Amino acid sequence: MYMVVPISQFRKDIFSLAEAALKGTVVEFTHKGATFKVVPDKPSDKISNITPLQVINPHFSLEFAAIELQTEMEKEWEKDWNQL
Repeated sequence: MYMVVPISQFRKDIFSLAEAALKGTVVEFTHKGATFKVVPDKPSDKISNITPLQVINPHFSLEFAAIELQTEMEKEWEKDWNQL
């Protein structure tokens, strides 16, 4: 994302714009014809910004689902191969 703001808005919203820059948004403002970019000293770790998802069904087995999917795919392949 990219954000260009006038100096008056930058002055008013400096903390929220600094937070946006920490999250990866490029924040620029212009003052007396000069353009300034707000960037963090250290790049932020994007992985740490990921919100973990809540597991809806902890008793669901991915291995069982994979076996079911494989079985279903094999049945469809056999139908196709029988037509050849």
